[in-house]
Amino acid sequence: AQSGHVHCEVDSLVLPAIQTLMSRSFSIDPERNCFLKDGEPFQYVSGSIHYSRVPRSYWRDRLNKMYMSGLNAVQVYVPWNFHEQVQGVYEFDGERDVEYFLNLANQTGLLVILRPGPYICAEWEMGGLPAWLLHNPNIILRSADSDYLQAVSNWMAVLLTKLRPWLYQNGGNIISVQVENEYGSYFACDYNYLRHLRTLFRFFLGEDVVLFTTDGNTDKELVCGTLEGLYATIDFGTDTNITTAFRRQRRFEPKGPLVNSEFYTGWLDHWGDKHAAVETQKVSRMLEDMLSLGASVNMYMFEGGTNFGYWNGASTALFRSVVTSYDYNAPLSEAGDPTDKLLAIRDVIKHFRDVPVGPMPPASPKMAYGFVTLKKVSGYGALWYYGFMLYRTVLPRNLPEPTPLISPMNGIHDRAYVSVNGVYQGMMERDVTLVMNVTGRAGDQLDMVVENMGRVNFGNKINDYKGLLGNLILGNDVLTDWLIFSLDIDVMIATGWPQAGGVDVPPEPKSEGGRGPAVYSGTLQPTGLAWDTFIKLNGWTKGQVWINGVNLGRYWPQRGPQQTLYVPGSLLSPTVPNNITVLELENAPEHGRVLFMDRPQLNNTRAQS
Repeated sequence: AQSGHVHCEVDSLVLPAIQTLMSRSFSIDPERNCFLKDGEPFQYVSGSIHYSRVPRSYWRDRLNKMYMSGLNAVQVYVPWNFHEQVQGVYEFDGERDVEYFLNLANQTGLLVILRPGPYICAEWEMGGLPAWLLHNPNIILRSADSDYLQAVSNWMAVLLTKLRPWLYQNGGNIISVQVENEYGSYFACDYNYLRHLRTLFRFFLGEDVVLFTTDGNTDKELVCGTLEGLYATIDFGTDTNITTAFRRQRRFEPKGPLVNSEFYTGWLDHWGDKHAAVETQKVSRMLEDMLSLGASVNMYMFEGGTNFGYWNGASTALFRSVVTSYDYNAPLSEAGDPTDKLLAIRDVIKHFRDVPVGPMPPASPKMAYGFVTLKKVSGYGALWYYGFMLYRTVLPRNLPEPTPLISPMNGIHDRAYVSVNGVYQGMMERDVTLVMNVTGRAGDQLDMVVENMGRVNFGNKINDYKGLLGNLILGNDVLTDWLIFSLDIDVMIATGWPQAGGVDVPPEPKSEGGRGPAVYSGTLQPTGLAWDTFIKLNGWTKGQVWINGVNLGRYWPQRGPQQTLYVPGSLLSPTVPNNITVLELENAPEHGRVLFMDRPQLNNTRAQS
């Protein structure tokens, strides 16, 4: 940053000596209220990007576009559950190679503000905490609970040891590290927990690294989320008064730089919402005002990306699942394309620091590949234990008239698709539909496919168990003697099923027409090009899509707003047929078609024709 815009100065006579003594250093100067990088005043203009939401093959492209926008830093979350899905098994290769991502950022010329959790929120499954923590039903997450602390300590020993060489003072590009995330928003307010984390981070990262916290712009959040030795920053969006917000930060940090760690360029969507939007003019005007004050700012998000697979989070009190797209109305679109918002932000940044010379890289080419017809290949045979479970029992008596099936304790987490002898009867949904009617005869097979729609990522209900959590009552009978089936559909599809066949599946009932859970398959013929595209499932109801074995995420056009799923061109082959697999959960259209378009549709609250 140009020193005239950062409210601290360094005597030009002592500057060379400071640089010689400190070589590579990043610190806080409490006397002059700024960051110091190599002894010089420094103001960061940063943007958030999540490597877990962007295909590895596109990391360099996205980082380059961020650099060309004028940013000098990126802010990065590390989702614990992305790297330790199974307790004690650590994954850091391929799409999970965080060090490769850091190296690309370094090569691009971008510093890194690291947010390693252990909790990250981020509208990500369980806020980044691994679901296996819930094997202990008494665990108190995000607290000094001994079992939780042990798991955190084991994880941080692995992660922070790996990342220490990437600290700026060690020759890398990580300038600061956040401890936990928005802890003041959590009910526990457990300072012993924060102290434990502070000790862990200092032990593995050393005494010189800048550690910080981020909390919402209220006194309560800052009281419970801050701790001595962790620099307190705040987050807020365009609906906030800048002076009031930074005055609040000053009450908790009287000395040091002003920092907005999450300046919201957009917002998230839940299924059933209208697609979120934040006005470009408000973003650019407020960014200019904050930078004029000398504040360091991180824009959340700069590119949002995609909740591939089952990684989306959810909110509560009324359970609401986050959509697959994490476009976020951000300056870079979900597909990494520059927007008018990005160009406006770049024009603002030009006033405060030198922006790289040259044109902004263009949008990647898109292809409308057209229609593909899918054929039904299976009913209940493929249900993944993480995303789906099949619960099976028998009807205890004759039910000639419609009889209520009730979830009295709201114990279906999160949706159940109900069939009797293979005939689809309907759906039950957490917090929404707790009763439905069924008919049948004594001994008929009752099947419930229960779907995990994403674990709660924020608030005091992040211990979000999935499946059937309480008894179901059918008329006057409590249903018992459940059989539970699980099969990893993602592994099956990744190894070629159903196109290649050859997989034994659990016993499955007959199916009726297009109603109820079933798997559909088809191929997109090669065109010689492998460009980004967007798949639209017009007439389909709800489910998951895989392209060449990769889970694109959930579709739910009837609830909206998202009508298309992003298909990265890196998943497609230009020379051999591309396998398409769809798990439809409720009702497939007779036409069986999906459409590959050259643009997204993210803002329709009901399905289009």
